[in-house]
Amino acid sequence: MSEAVTMGIEWVVEEPVVAAVAADAARRTPGVARLEAGVGGLVRAWGRAKWQQVKGITPAPAEGVLVELGGDAVRVRLSIATSGDAQAAAVARAVQHAVYRAVTRDTGLAVDEVSVTVLDIEPVATR
Repeated sequence: MSEAVTMGIEWVVEEPVVAAVAADAARRTPGVARLEAGVGGLVRAWGRAKWQQVKGITPAPAEGVLVELGGDAVRVRLSIATSGDAQAAAVARAVQHAVYRAVTRDTGLAVDEVSVTVLDIEPVATR
């Protein structure tokens, strides 16, 4: 959780919110086939979903995203699959930029790091 006080108003941004913003920005990036949760991500997503279920909250889709908040700064780690007709490194860079801009714009938090891991490349359909 990250808190800030601006002009006497305190606001709090929780990790699931940052993760949802990052996931949305990544999915919208051309060349991204999907987010990849990985084994650790599946366990975290299951735990987060159960916690949100107990609280009566509808979880935003954020599988494949790990967020670490420290003070007013955030680190975001994403795992993605790219489409086979796109260069994986270029897509990963585009995701970094898109996530950085979206998290900064939508949460007001300073982004220290956005790291992207390409876990899979979707095969190109042959005719």
